[in-house]
Amino acid sequence: MPDFRSDTVTQPTPAMRAAMFDAPLGDDVFGDDPSVNALQEYAAQLLGFEAALFAPSGTQTNLIALWGHCQRGDEAIVGQSWHTYRWEAGGMAVLGSIQPQPVETQPDGTLRITDIAAAIKPDDPHFARTRLVVLENTTGGQVLPPAYVAEVSALARQRGLAMHLDGARMFNAAAANAAKAGTDVYDEARTLCSQFDSASLCLSKGLGAPIGSLVLGSHDFIRQARRTRKILGGGMRQAGVLAAAGRYALEHHVRRMADDHARLAQLAEGLAEANRSHPALKGKITVHPWQTNILFTDLHTDVAPAFTAWLAQHGVRVTSGLYAGQTRLRWVTHLDVSDADIKAALDCVAIFTGG
Repeated sequence: MPDFRSDTVTQPTPAMRAAMFDAPLGDDVFGDDPSVNALQEYAAQLLGFEAALFAPSGTQTNLIALWGHCQRGDEAIVGQSWHTYRWEAGGMAVLGSIQPQPVETQPDGTLRITDIAAAIKPDDPHFARTRLVVLENTTGGQVLPPAYVAEVSALARQRGLAMHLDGARMFNAAAANAAKAGTDVYDEARTLCSQFDSASLCLSKGLGAPIGSLVLGSHDFIRQARRTRKILGGGMRQAGVLAAAGRYALEHHVRRMADDHARLAQLAEGLAEANRSHPALKGKITVHPWQTNILFTDLHTDVAPAFTAWLAQHGVRVTSGLYAGQTRLRWVTHLDVSDADIKAALDCVAIFTGG
């Protein structure tokens, strides 16, 4: 059953399960779980930060980081469609007393530099104090160009602001950059992170671990992050069984992300061909540009109900919702989507009758 709903649906591989089973354990709240400590040290060194902290979710690691940069009444500049603003239940405001300042996200996933600059408040008691710029990479599967990230970072430094990366799918961005430049994905990841004071990295999306995220930053930043994690209820005890999965993923599941990108390209090309020539779908599917492992397709209203029902009937699982009056499907490739799954999905599309 091809499951394209999200890269969060992956199951641990047999080798990952073995690493989890064999993991030495301690009590992470006391700081003595060797597997958690090993993951944190490895990730920090891998990505060029001084320290890292393991936590249950990316929502929590983002909030921990935002809280570390901003005090009550401070402001963070975010994208209108950023996960930190739209998809984290308003946590920065509700729990952190941080004012989000959303900026319109452009079609290519960026925020205009001029819009960011205009959103920075002057030093005036009438305004919340702008402290932080948040970027998300990838965003909707789109990669923020390295030169663009460097430009935002230069603006932030000039204005005395910190930079946080919501890097839930950061390694997808690094894999895309590496493929384009002919470089190593780990080198690209370090370069990408070098523009930021802190980063949040999800282990349970494309990396394929069952649970957990990391927040990375300086020693002092992570020392405070540990305290914030406790406040948020994120302290876990024998968490090494989960951390071992994350360490395995960082070591073994990064380079293979290029396979996910290649499979998504094959899926996108097949859907585009259906839009060109399928008797019941011709001119009915808009296939949006893709870069990594996420693809959006829009369905014409006269075919959307029958097509989405057809996919469900044949076990092809996708997420769907209304966007600008049309049904938008999101297709995500990941560790558990094979070449056979791509073929099965396209075969299902090919036999769609439209009735």
